[in-house]
Formats: sequence, C-alpha cells, structure tokens
Amino acid sequence: MKNEEILKKLRDAKDYVSGQELCEYYGVSRTAIWKAIKQLEKDGYVIEAQNNKGYRLVEENDSHIFSKVEIESHLDTQWVGRKLVFHKETGSTNLDAKALAEQGEAAGALVVADMQTAGRGRRGRDWVSPSGKDIYMTLMLRPQCRPEKASALTLVMALAVLEAINELIPEGCGIKWPNDIVINNKKVCGILTEMSAELDGIHYVVIGVGINVNQTTFAEELRDRATSLYLESGMEINRSRLVARVMHHFDKDYALFEKTWDLSGLIDHYNRFLVNRDREVRVLDPQGEYDGIARGINEKGELLVERGSDGQTVQVYAGEVSVRGVYGYAV
Repeated sequence: MKNEEILKKLRDAKDYVSGQELCEYYGVSRTAIWKAIKQLEKDGYVIEAQNNKGYRLVEENDSHIFSKVEIESHLDTQWVGRKLVFHKETGSTNLDAKALAEQGEAAGALVVADMQTAGRGRRGRDWVSPSGKDIYMTLMLRPQCRPEKASALTLVMALAVLEAINELIPEGCGIKWPNDIVINNKKVCGILTEMSAELDGIHYVVIGVGINVNQTTFAEELRDRATSLYLESGMEINRSRLVARVMHHFDKDYALFEKTWDLSGLIDHYNRFLVNRDREVRVLDPQGEYDGIARGINEKGELLVERGSDGQTVQVYAGEVSVRGVYGYAV
C-alpha cells in the first residue's frame, strides 16, 4: 500500500470511506491506515475523520500541493512517469534525469522539481526557476531509432504540453515552431531536449519542460512576450495535476511517434495548433535571413516555409536556424 493509493481511494470516493473498508481493501491494519492518513495530513492534505463514518478528503484544499504523492495520485499512464523522482529544490532536472539514465534507469523516468538553481534554456540561456509557482520537469527516454530521428521528440512533447494546457485554457493556445507554447502570442512554456548517442544508436534522450504556471508578475523586459497560466486564466492551477495530464498526452502521442519514428501520425494535429501556419515569418539563417510564409511541418518536424523572394518551399531545421514572427514574438 502506498500513500498515493489511499489518496486516490479517498479522492474517488467523494465522501467518507470507513477505516475498515480501507483495511480490507489493502490488507493492512488500522494502525497502518492511520499512519498513512497522518502522513498525508503532514504533506498538506485536509482529511476529515469521523467516528462511524471514516475519512474524507477535502478537495478544495489540495490545489497548492506539489509533491510526489499528489502527482502519482493523478497519473494514468502506462509507463511514462511511473518512475517519479521529486525534489523540492535541485540544480537542474535535466542533469538529474541524465544521472538516472547513466545509472541504468528504465525509459519513462520523470524528474520533477519545485525549484531549480541552475535551470537552462536553449543555447545555454538561464531559465529562471523560482519555487512555489511553476513546473520544472524532465522525462528520460530510450527510443529505439536512429539519432537523427530523435529531434522530433521535442515536437511530440510540445504537442503533449499544448494538449494539457488546452484542457485548462481552451482559447488562444498554440505552438510557436518548434516547441514554444504560447497563449495569446506570449510564451508560457519552453522545452529543452538533450541526447546521448553514437552514430548508429541512442543511449538516452532527456526532454526538459518549464511551464509558467502560477506566476503573477514578470520582469518588465519580459512582459510583452511571456505570460503564465494564472495570468491567462485568472485562477490558480494545480501543478501536480497538470504534470500528470502532460504525461497522459505524451504517453498517447509517443505511441503514435513510435510506430514510424517520425511525426507522420501527428502532423495534422500539430499543424492545427501551429500559430505560425500560413503567416509571415522571418527565418534567421546564419547564411542569410529571409521572409516567407510558414506552411506547417513535415514528418521530420521541419518547418516548411514558402520563401517570399522566389516562391520556393524550403525545409527549415530547428537545430540550425530560428524563426520569428514578422510583427512580434510569435506572429
């Protein structure tokens, strides 16, 4: 019996569950149940106990709880996130996930932190990671494909994050190619994928995700291009539940990716949320910038851009160039 199992039982019941019922269900003593309840209360849950009735979870008070037990109580995946490591504070969840991979941990291991002290974004940029507000997590995978196929996994994760956020905020959410999640054209999530591989095979891939969840303010220089789920929805978001929903969607989307080791099964879904699609973009290529119209992605995750100068459609690879909206950060 694990604490998250008791938590699920109480949550599913919606009312009182007798101690005797819990004892019989898990095959443990009343003392074991009592200790589990006390630990849940210590973790921040409000649980009512009444003689002749049992225990009842007061749901309204758990939205602020960000913990291993709370995340696991919401997980419904087959294998993604089933090995969960939670830190109140860590240097970098990507580094933690790499360490797990090097130690031989199975694919699907997930590292989640309430705070990072050495978070990083693309091209080595710092990622500000305060405590009590946001989500910092990294998923470790061991895909059985050639290394050049793995870059598409960043887009698979972007789609999973978008789908989870879209459940909370149905309007205004999109993906700025290749992997930034935006709401009303402001960035709410960044994704960083790193890989250990040889020419003919992958040792492991780690996909780091940072989501601005309950931040209420941003530095002045970021306000025109960054936002949070709280600012866009006006409500506090349960971070533990959101982590579980991202894993739910990734579990489903990865299964489609795994069939062909490309995005052919996800192209239409991804393009539907692509904010750049059929809009003017500026391609910041080291060999020369140019403008064009983004037409969506191909099965490799490359952006198809109809170049304005000659009408030719070119395939833009995210590892080499950046794409910006002509009139703003996203569009």
